Amino acid sequence: MARISGVTIPTEKQVQISLTYVYGIGPKHAQQILEATKVDPTTRVKDLTEAELDAIRGEIDRNFTVEGDLQRVVTGNIKRLKDIQTYRGIRHKAGLPVRGQRTRTNGRTKRGKRVAVGGTQKKAASKT
Repeated sequence: MARISGVTIPTEKQVQISLTYVYGIGPKHAQQILEATKVDPTTRVKDLTEAELDAIRGEIDRNFTVEGDLQRVVTGNIKRLKDIQTYRGIRHKAGLPVRGQRTRTNGRTKRGKRVAVGGTQKKAASKT
């Protein structure tokens, strides 16, 4: 059971894939980390030595912002945009797509379930 930056990474997968389970490390950064530590990317995590795991942990700690620290930075950036009321900040506040996507027909993921507008159906005639 290998833990890197507080995350238990899968032991049956290759190292280059397992590293992407850490928030802030994608395929490109995983490749850079493995090149810097001289670990074969196709090695399974369960086959890594403790020295190799320590080298990977050290490389991540020295050169990358990951997990909680990165999430705090991202949250702070979004909060700053909201505070200064930029267009992007307003979109974040309203829960709408931020990067210019179309919302007239798509955007259901961000906007939520459809809500029927009241008063659109004709009322049935009633006897008085």
